[in-house]
Amino acid sequence: MKRIATAVAAVMLLSACGGDPLSNGGSGQSSSDTIVVGSANFPESRLIAEIYAEALSAKGVKVTKKLNIGNRELYYKGVQDGSIDLIPEYSGVLLKHIKKDAVEVAPDEVYEALKKALPAGLIVLDKSSAEDKDAVVVTKATVAQYSLKSIEDLVPYCKDLVFGGPPEFQQRPDGLPGLKEKYKCEFKEFKALDVGGPLTVAALKDNSVQAADLFTTDVAITANEFVVLEDPKSVFAAQNVLPLINEKKASENVRSVLNAISKKLDTKTLLELNAKLSSPDKPEADKVAKEWLASAGI
Repeated sequence: MKRIATAVAAVMLLSACGGDPLSNGGSGQSSSDTIVVGSANFPESRLIAEIYAEALSAKGVKVTKKLNIGNRELYYKGVQDGSIDLIPEYSGVLLKHIKKDAVEVAPDEVYEALKKALPAGLIVLDKSSAEDKDAVVVTKATVAQYSLKSIEDLVPYCKDLVFGGPPEFQQRPDGLPGLKEKYKCEFKEFKALDVGGPLTVAALKDNSVQAADLFTTDVAITANEFVVLEDPKSVFAAQNVLPLINEKKASENVRSVLNAISKKLDTKTLLELNAKLSSPDKPEADKVAKEWLASAGI
């Protein structure tokens, strides 16, 4: 517990001292002939952003990067004001961010609704079949204790359990509010941790939280024999990986490159790439990106 609290404090201190991650050196929008590629603050997002950036650069597109910006509530503002031109996104959570009352859950339905919901000037290109969803995750011990298979099985015990996840999970429609609305599940306490990172994993392992929000492609789930609870009422809609881009920067060349990536990227590949990122030698995301692009023939 003390270790987790200390790590959280350190993250907050770094954020406070690091300045504005969206700062563009005093200018507002990016240069008209350059694409600024951004990412959220977790490894998979950084990796996909590197894949986009490396592939575009190889095709002669001028690229700069603003990686590890933060959560969607922060980086989406950058996409809207033009300080970021391109960022990897997940269809369902982006739709819910823009349209909180969205009810679509199937991949194609979510994708079509998202295209309609986006504000003028922003578009999404082809979605990949790669999917990474938020999920309610528990340990094998918790599964055995409460005979759990789905979130629905958890409901009678929610009031006695502590839930952990990123701070924004408390407000997002597909976070605690969604669990309350669809399952009537209200936890005894919420612990603000990180975005599918070491704090959340550590808290599950030492039982300081009994359930947590992790991504389904997180290698920590398999490594620690965690269990993803089924979501029969679809709090978590389809989450296909796709590029969100400033329409003015989406030239035919750019569209062709990014759509080629989406065509090749599937969930199995995403799991393999995440495993490489977390391997003992801890390779840089750009190195993993370049290797995959070469193997995929892009």
